[in-house]
Amino acid sequence: MQAELERALAVVLRRPAVALTVAGRTDAGVHAWAQVASYAGDPAPVGALNALLPHDISVLACEPAAPGFSARGDATSRAYCYRLLTRESRSAHEPEAALHWPGSIDRGQLDACASVLAGTHDFTAFTPTETDHVRFSREVFAAHWRAAGPDHLEFWIEADAFLRHMNRVLVGTMLEVARGRRSLDGFIALLAGRPRCEAGPTASPRGLYLARVGYDDERILAQGSKREVTANPRAGRSGEVTAGQRRRREA
Repeated sequence: MQAELERALAVVLRRPAVALTVAGRTDAGVHAWAQVASYAGDPAPVGALNALLPHDISVLACEPAAPGFSARGDATSRAYCYRLLTRESRSAHEPEAALHWPGSIDRGQLDACASVLAGTHDFTAFTPTETDHVRFSREVFAAHWRAAGPDHLEFWIEADAFLRHMNRVLVGTMLEVARGRRSLDGFIALLAGRPRCEAGPTASPRGLYLARVGYDDERILAQGSKREVTANPRAGRSGEVTAGQRRRREA
């Protein structure tokens, strides 16, 4: 997504190159409902940018920001959503928009896993062994599972920052607990900096969405908040982005 946006900005702004800073980096196959990016220069017309972008990338706004603003450096939280399709039959309409999970799931165990995530923990077990990260502690502000209609479950989590693959390994490991293949106590023990080999598999990227980026100590998933994003699950490996804006205000 970043490369496509940089290419479109260079064309529209008639510059040799435009360097973007994005608030959250995503793995291949991961979606973005509300990415934020910043660059040095004048705002670009949204219509002109979208005319040059692939169908699965859409710019929502491009506005001036405060001097020195960095979409990544000024972000104080990120919220992600992981979607499961839990019915027996796969979906013909959203094969890349949710992880199909037709097996049994103990919802109570999923909720129990999510309930222990708030706070500061060492997530070494939830990121690849070969990594550029030097700090493995992350502060989780909120985490929960919720039903999204009769056939979907969603895992929502907000933290100050995330390690590579962290959300996908969390989901893969929680699903092992929900299927009786791992104990809740074993899951809790992983939050103390255990090695990667002790955690569960890395869940598919297709179910993961960067949902929103927070600024100025905003808490996206605060109790009673209505900021959780409802987006088109048929969007495929899509991304929506706001460029040069200090705060995302709509999905």
